[in-house]
Amino acid sequence: MEDNASLLVVVDAANVVGSVPDGWWRDRRGAAERLRDRLAADGVPVRAGPAEVVLVVEGAARGVESVTGVRVESAPGSGDDHIVELVARAAGDRPVLVVTADRELRRRVTELGAEVAGPRTVRPG
Repeated sequence: MEDNASLLVVVDAANVVGSVPDGWWRDRRGAAERLRDRLAADGVPVRAGPAEVVLVVEGAARGVESVTGVRVESAPGSGDDHIVELVARAAGDRPVLVVTADRELRRRVTELGAEVAGPRTVRPG
């Protein structure tokens, strides 16, 4: 059962993976799995306290499985739209942090009250 007082961290997998040119485009699913595993191991290093981490995947990365500590959600369409939907559902009930560098997505989620952080928050590089 989730703790509604805990921070909800929503990670834009495509944007975070794409922030470092390390060959991710050759294996998008594998890159998303590596990000998921790093989040499961390290959490969100800049935040203390309990957090629920949700990794939103899309396109070729759909189907990545959840692991302990990270719930993976495959966006049925646009990953950005799915992230906005998750933020809208949580708005007002708990603090939300969205990890992305996408300028338009940042605008959309801050209008709903979420904080935003860049990819380096979870993926040094």
